[in-house]
Amino acid sequence: MELPGPNASRRRFLKAALAVGGASALSACLDRFGDEPIPQGVDDPTTLPDRQFAWNDSLDRDDGGNVVLPEHHLFLYVRYDGEASDGIPTATDRDTLEAALRTIERAFEWSNRGVVFDLGYSPRYFDRFEAPLPDSIDLPPPTRLTPVDTPTLDDQDALLHLASDRSDALMRIEETLLGTGETLNGIEVAGRLGDVFAVDDRRTGFIGPGLPAANQGIGGIPEDGPVPEESPLFMGFKAGFAANQATEAYVTIQEGPFTGGTTKHVARIRQQLDKWYAENSHDEMVSKLFSPRLAEDGAVEGVGTNLGDDSGITEEIYERIDETASEFGLVGHAEKAARANRDSEGNVRTLRRHVESTDNDNASLQFPSYQQGIGEFEAVQEAMNGTDLVGDHPEIDPRVKNGIFRYIFVENRGNFLVPPRSVRAFPTPTGSP
Repeated sequence: MELPGPNASRRRFLKAALAVGGASALSACLDRFGDEPIPQGVDDPTTLPDRQFAWNDSLDRDDGGNVVLPEHHLFLYVRYDGEASDGIPTATDRDTLEAALRTIERAFEWSNRGVVFDLGYSPRYFDRFEAPLPDSIDLPPPTRLTPVDTPTLDDQDALLHLASDRSDALMRIEETLLGTGETLNGIEVAGRLGDVFAVDDRRTGFIGPGLPAANQGIGGIPEDGPVPEESPLFMGFKAGFAANQATEAYVTIQEGPFTGGTTKHVARIRQQLDKWYAENSHDEMVSKLFSPRLAEDGAVEGVGTNLGDDSGITEEIYERIDETASEFGLVGHAEKAARANRDSEGNVRTLRRHVESTDNDNASLQFPSYQQGIGEFEAVQEAMNGTDLVGDHPEIDPRVKNGIFRYIFVENRGNFLVPPRSVRAFPTPTGSP
């Protein structure tokens, strides 16, 4: 991928630079936009919330009250590469990693304008220890989860997920903490990620009105550029409505050595949107993405900003899904998932922070989901599969008229435990060094 020309917008250029990565892309950003200040972080990182994934209170909100995710995301899938010969991280490596993470927190404000991040560990990472994880931690190895996909199962030791409105901030972290720089945004480097981690895979993402439209000249999207300018996502609609997201408190582990942590499932999903835009009217898109009931009522205008903080998928709608399947011959993605995404008291069970990507020059989605245990995500995915509806309604098949499965293909899946900040540097299964 090449960086766009001089007439490209600032946001598009920053997105493309992050996708390319490396010292040359960072240099191009600095040459084009100058060394524009990025707010520094806290002098004492221990004052930050113990929940690594506690981003929401520090992020912007839109007019509907929905959290506005940072525009640019970097996913570094890493393997432990420290000094231990037996694979068990040493106290020195633990100190090095913690120092590196605290360097980021001192260098950048915890906000959209600075950097937010979390670090999670895979089941494979914990397998190196003799002691198992507590029974209260639901962290199985990843599996395929849908009957229509055969994804690669990510088994890297850890995932560092960073996000910012300034992609040059993310590139500075890469170049400095995985390289040899002495300072990061004016803060002296106290530890380097590159001394303990080797990057196995690097993935990028972006979100926000205008960014998908500006970056739609890739595989999987028609050449005539159908993505609406106001859409934050390639499929042409808003997502992440506050009323349909779990709170950070709800997805927090409540007991044991990882109290204050959470689990995180991350999928990479390739999108084939040529058919999405060629086959469907606006109402048909609403039917497949939300529910035929919302399309029938004309409830979703444009990209869905009129919905405010709620997708409109009510309990009545998802409880009538079998009737909907019989009446319309199809079911919507959101109404299927909603069947399993509420507990007995009506609380939403999962917190999603998905973003678009042009990695490999094809439209795709990086899909992180946070929940107390991976089993909760798997239950929502099972409901989303619609296997029961496929069996009862011959006109609905696993791929066609079954939500949006015709247009999305899962390529990777991984499961991670995101410990509390206090034990985030190479935790043992007991949570202690």
